[in-house]
Amino acid sequence: MTNSVVQDPTDHAPSLPLDGLIVLDLTIARAGPTAVRHLADWGADVIQIVPPSTAAAGIGHQTADYLNLNRNKRSLTLDLKTDDGRRILHGMVARADIFVENMRPPIKHKLGFDWETLSAINPRLVMGSISGFGQTGPYADRGGVDQIAQGLGGMMSVTGLPGQGPVRAGVAISDVTAGLQLAVGLLVAIYERERTGRGRYVQTSLLESMVAMLDFQAARYTVDGEVPPQEGNHHPTMAPMGMYSTRDGFVNIAAPWGRLWSTLCEVVERPDLENDERFTTPMLRSTNREALNEELAASLMSRTTSEWVEAMNAAGIPSGPVNDVAQTFADPQVRHLGIATPVQHPEKGEVQILRNATHLEGVPSEIRRPAPAPGEQSDEILREFGLSEAEIRTLRSSGVI
Repeated sequence: MTNSVVQDPTDHAPSLPLDGLIVLDLTIARAGPTAVRHLADWGADVIQIVPPSTAAAGIGHQTADYLNLNRNKRSLTLDLKTDDGRRILHGMVARADIFVENMRPPIKHKLGFDWETLSAINPRLVMGSISGFGQTGPYADRGGVDQIAQGLGGMMSVTGLPGQGPVRAGVAISDVTAGLQLAVGLLVAIYERERTGRGRYVQTSLLESMVAMLDFQAARYTVDGEVPPQEGNHHPTMAPMGMYSTRDGFVNIAAPWGRLWSTLCEVVERPDLENDERFTTPMLRSTNREALNEELAASLMSRTTSEWVEAMNAAGIPSGPVNDVAQTFADPQVRHLGIATPVQHPEKGEVQILRNATHLEGVPSEIRRPAPAPGEQSDEILREFGLSEAEIRTLRSSGVI
């Protein structure tokens, strides 16, 4: 590998906030790819590195999940079990800004992609790791997936109807949260590097992210010693705040305090509830939530969901329908926000991909390129990192790429 300067491969305009950052992505599954997807969305050149066997298999790269996780990235095949593969990647590390992986701790040390090795090659490198349970400790060597983290981290114990038994959240919440947590940590480390000239090792885990997501539910225990139970579709500590049946479906309503509570009594035509001694304070409404919900349920069955949503919002009470996924994407506000973005895929034609949910004023929120096929940009990436055409042909013939 020569010492030629890496070219800027970006092909978009205007420039994006993370233009110029080179990110080496050695992640699999969901949490790691989610972390680097945030960086790719804001302009970083994220290079996905996968084994040649992944490309040879020819499956998986057109699934909805893959297309969503890997947009705005490029892809390089590299066999890291070979000396040549490791040599090439170490050469890329010397010029990269960020290196992200989610291997089990013993594996990265065995392959030579641990923090001590990589920071010696490039002291400015920021390295990010996501694990199931942490880089150290009694569970460090265990494989971790979202379902396991949801159970171990307490999420399943507070999800679902009272008495129903543990219920997983309907999305891979520990994966997505760990990815977001790592992305934030990587950006913090990059900012610090601009002052100090040195990178840092950034870590999180599915377990840590899951426990952190408990938030006020965790604080109920850590501060007050209270073990939160399941509360179903109603807020654990405030009432009325939850989901109620209507004539044709369900409606979410949040009116637990002050003017919201008194206005709700007017809108549902139950002014007597405001002065009912069981419900006169927020604490009493929470304590007597079951009785309160029974009183409200009778009134809310008199109209349709859309009628209640309109009436509640007109009165200033937060309210909304309970949509399925198709109804969500048909919702006028969701359509206005453009969360589903059309992208032209070379094999599937136009597909709708979820854009980043964050807006930066003056920065286009777009998907610049579809998810790559594994190894799709191998030759161009290796050329940018100084390999000759002859070297690339040799690597390909020997199965390294």
